[in-house]
Amino acid sequence: QVRFVESGGGLVQPGGSLRLSCVVVVSGFSLDYYAIGWFRQAPGKEREGVSCIGSSPTNTYYADSVKGRFTISRDNAKNTVYLQMNSLEPEDTALYYCGAQIPGALVAITMPCGSLASWGQGTQVTVSS
Repeated sequence: QVRFVESGGGLVQPGGSLRLSCVVVVSGFSLDYYAIGWFRQAPGKEREGVSCIGSSPTNTYYADSVKGRFTISRDNAKNTVYLQMNSLEPEDTALYYCGAQIPGALVAITMPCGSLASWGQGTQVTVSS
């Protein structure tokens, strides 16, 4: 069984920061060798891959829209992925989901790090003054 538990979203003013966390609860295998990441969906917009990280911490991807503002990291001991979001803009407002490479699972989004499955509730990020 696999569960995604996202947290850390909220309401923040433009220019502010948030740190998203996602615990991927797994049994039967280790996520250490698989990519994990974040994507987002805003009302009326297409799903957008935001950032992902491979098994090596140096293997990261960022969408152009968040480069220089967001930083992804992972803690394999805790099966957790983080997304530090700085200099937030109203355009970052969306429901944020985390995903992970899960062998045999339905793919939610394909990113440069890999094809990610996701079935968490997401965490809402709202950037507004």
